[in-house]
Amino acid sequence: MNAHIRQYLFGGIFIAFGLYQLYISDYLEFWLYALAGSAFIVNALTNEPRLEQLKKPLVIFTWMLIIATAILFIYLLRYKFF
Repeated sequence: MNAHIRQYLFGGIFIAFGLYQLYISDYLEFWLYALAGSAFIVNALTNEPRLEQLKKPLVIFTWMLIIATAILFIYLLRYKFF
């Protein structure tokens, strides 16, 4: 399995775990895992040859998702567990 497919796999695992969190009604953690999984998937899309003309917007969107995930993770640690 190459690194490109592995990013899609990790993204899918994160989103699947997020759907489980949605099932148990933990909406904050659902959004955390959904953002993280989306960041993995969009990051993998930046290496697709058919999307070469959209590489810069995809990279910007990936970084926005990563930053949003980090902020939500810090919020989750601060206000849910401490």
